[in-house]
Amino acid sequence: MQRSAPRLTRILAAAAVPVMLVVAGCSSDSGSGGGNGSGDTGAAQGKASATASATPSPTPTVEPAKFAKLPRACKAVTAKTTAALVPKAKSAKGTEAASTDLSHRGGCSWNGLQDKGVKGSQYRWLDVSFYRYDSEVSLGSGQARAQENFAKELGKVQATTGAKKMSTATTTGIGDEAKTVTYTVRKTGEDFLYASVVARTGNVLVLLSYNGAGYAGAPAPDAKKIVEGATKAAKEAVAAVAAADK
Repeated sequence: MQRSAPRLTRILAAAAVPVMLVVAGCSSDSGSGGGNGSGDTGAAQGKASATASATPSPTPTVEPAKFAKLPRACKAVTAKTTAALVPKAKSAKGTEAASTDLSHRGGCSWNGLQDKGVKGSQYRWLDVSFYRYDSEVSLGSGQARAQENFAKELGKVQATTGAKKMSTATTTGIGDEAKTVTYTVRKTGEDFLYASVVARTGNVLVLLSYNGAGYAGAPAPDAKKIVEGATKAAKEAVAAVAAADK
């Protein structure tokens, strides 16, 4: 009996060791998962959230408009040119178009009838209009907006009611882009010959029209001279835009 007691003690001690190891192992895994898993992840997420909230969103930008103002329309074409294109104009200084915002749109026109006695009379009309577009984040740059409206204004000219013998040509040397549309319209029993220039310089559109007709037996205007006159006046109007912004 004395010998069996120690042996029984050793068996019980050996049987208890695996149980203690298993318990310790489970406790260790549970602790590792709690400390390095959800706890560390939560801290990382919090840090990332704080970094994201501290970084400001980029502010939308748009290309600045090239021109900030317009010239006075009645002074955009020189007096020498208007006198040559519209002899005997009712108003040598031109008639200014009504506008509620001269910084964005303006216009002027000249018209007159030159009586040549038995040779009849020559009628001429010249008008010029300016449209300026600002750069806005929601609408785009002034240049892009002017380009878009260039196409629209050209389309309006090409859709002129009653126009005949219409022709459109690219005109070089006038702003960033320009088109000249020529056509005739029958009015008051006569054929009026038109040359309309649609031009863009930066964020500004320049629309210029020059037309004329012969009355009382006078010959119709020379088509080449009408186009040359419109081109000369359009060049001066475009140059006036740059000069006004200095």
